[in-house]
Amino acid sequence: MPAGTVLVVDDDSVIVNLHQVNFEMEGYHVVAATSGEAGVADARRCRPDVIVMDVMMPGVDGIEAARQLKADPATQSIPIVLLSAKAQRADVEAGLAVADDYVTKPFEPLDLLDRVARQMTARLRPAGGR
Repeated sequence: MPAGTVLVVDDDSVIVNLHQVNFEMEGYHVVAATSGEAGVADARRCRPDVIVMDVMMPGVDGIEAARQLKADPATQSIPIVLLSAKAQRADVEAGLAVADDYVTKPFEPLDLLDRVARQMTARLRPAGGR
């Protein structure tokens, strides 16, 4: 039973592949992008249920990509989970200002899966529902 679509955005193709395997094992359909620019374009094109995005990428980084997606009425309701090795309070606060969750590296894959599932559940739950 497919659990929904996850867009994974990371400039490291090895990391993208690892995420893809983990999410697919849980039944998710995965769309992969290897840059912030491609991630924004893919989000607008395929409208995933959740976006998992690295913060530190060349060009359009994860913070800027999240900012662009949240400013666009077509994609602003898609939950974004940012991943980053930046773990200082200011970094986390900057990430949470534009995204729905922020996970610091290294992280437990099961924790990331749980966070994505929570974001997806919250998005699919009717307003006022429990």
